[in-house]
Order: sequence, then structure tokens, then C-alpha cells
Amino acid sequence: MGLASTFGRNVRNARRAKGLTLEALAHDVGLAYSYIGELERGRRNPTLMVVERIAKALDRDPIELLSGTPADQDS
Repeated sequence: MGLASTFGRNVRNARRAKGLTLEALAHDVGLAYSYIGELERGRRNPTLMVVERIAKALDRDPIELLSGTPADQDS
């Protein structure tokens, strides 16, 4: 699995664990919800600034979102 897919999966899992919708997360980080959806599907490559903003909104370390071993995996 590529880094973009890993990041997207980790963002989705963290967002769901926090009980946020795509729209709520997008609002928190100041991005379009369609962009967040594309990130979660591994179709977009975020800048490091975007990674930091998303991590902050999800109360996660940016490295955790980029890691191949997420804390909250899909069951």
C-alpha cells in the first residue's frame, strides 16, 4: 500500500473514531469536504502543511497518520 493510501486510511479511521463527518473535518481544517474524501481514498497527495492541519484537528501526531500501523484500524 502506498503512502497516500496509508495516510487516507489513517485519516478516515481517526475521523470516525472522533465521531466527525467529512464535512466537519473539512470545516475544522479549512478544506473542501470533497478534497478530504479524495485524501481518504488515497487519490490526492497532501502537502505537509495539510498533513499537520488534519493531524491537529484529529488530535493525532502527523507521523501516526503517515505510519503503516494506525492506532484505530477498520474491523
